[in-house]
Amino acid sequence: MTPDVQRTNEPLTGSRCQREDRRVGAAQTRNRNRKPWTATAMKTISWDEFEQVELRVGTIVDVSDFPEARKPAWKITADFGDEFGTRVSSAQITDLYTKEDLLGRQIVGVINFPPKQIGPVRSEFLVTGFYRPDGAVVLAVPEREVPNGAKLA
Repeated sequence: MTPDVQRTNEPLTGSRCQREDRRVGAAQTRNRNRKPWTATAMKTISWDEFEQVELRVGTIVDVSDFPEARKPAWKITADFGDEFGTRVSSAQITDLYTKEDLLGRQIVGVINFPPKQIGPVRSEFLVTGFYRPDGAVVLAVPEREVPNGAKLA
């Protein structure tokens, strides 16, 4: 609820109804034009639901061009350790990272999504990161080196 709207049990009539219509209309317009880094209404999940997401650390072992992608992207291969092996994905992170920046870097990936075909690449994990206001993605990375395959706690 916005701070300028007070909740009452009075019926919406006259000018109060018009103000409410304008507020709702403005909120719908804001939601339509929302950028991926802005706040949204969030669904609360349980701890059990969170534990189902396999957020694991992997080390990038190969980066190659992905010219078939609609938006500029790298094809990334990451090693998630003996238990999970190497996996391939694509990532739209070319704004901030060169191939050289990425090789050998540890990243956090979601490894239990079903594979997704992205052009000729069969994406086997989701590279995680944070949107900046300009739309560029900053990678989510461990602050210190940890074993490949380590689960986010």
